[in-house]
Amino acid sequence: MAADTSADLADEAALRRIYSTGPGPTSLQKVADHVHALYRPYIEASPFAVLATFGPEGLDTSPRGDAPGFVTVADAHTLLLPDRRGNQRIDSLRNIARDPRVALLFLIPGVGEALRVNGTARISALPALCERFAVQGQLPASVLVIQVRSVFFQCARALKRSGLWNPATHVQAGTLPSPGAILQCLSEAAIDGAAYDGALQARQAATLY
Repeated sequence: MAADTSADLADEAALRRIYSTGPGPTSLQKVADHVHALYRPYIEASPFAVLATFGPEGLDTSPRGDAPGFVTVADAHTLLLPDRRGNQRIDSLRNIARDPRVALLFLIPGVGEALRVNGTARISALPALCERFAVQGQLPASVLVIQVRSVFFQCARALKRSGLWNPATHVQAGTLPSPGAILQCLSEAAIDGAAYDGALQARQAATLY
């Protein structure tokens, strides 16, 4: 069935034949063109966000997380997002260097509503700015300076359907293929999966910042 394109919705007119009611007034009135005073607490309470970027190779999403408020509201139109230690692929940063458009989805544990932010970003390695985000004596390699274009909350239906914050739905450790098992398979055993898994937790703990 997935290969059948006969009922594809390929333009807005086709979409509106299915989604015929259109957005209600609350879906439109919740949008602000800046970080409204009532939206700011969501950003300051969030320990996790997904960063979406676009580049020549296509779209990319990247998880970003730290202590609540790790994304700083510099002013009503500007967010600051430090780039902590990672895998050095710099997929998101390479995309931003070529196309500044970004989107952020903020999640807050226990809260059903998410917060969506759209805007543009630039990558700053200004020493004074990086120093502002020092943790345990470690500075981020760079800071994203995000100019906000729109901010709005996403209703809780998706999180309620998923049971994301419900401990009873959490997947038990060991029931999914481990990172080491995946690497060993995809590298055709060039990487020792068991050794990788055995060192992973200590390595991550020692290199968070």
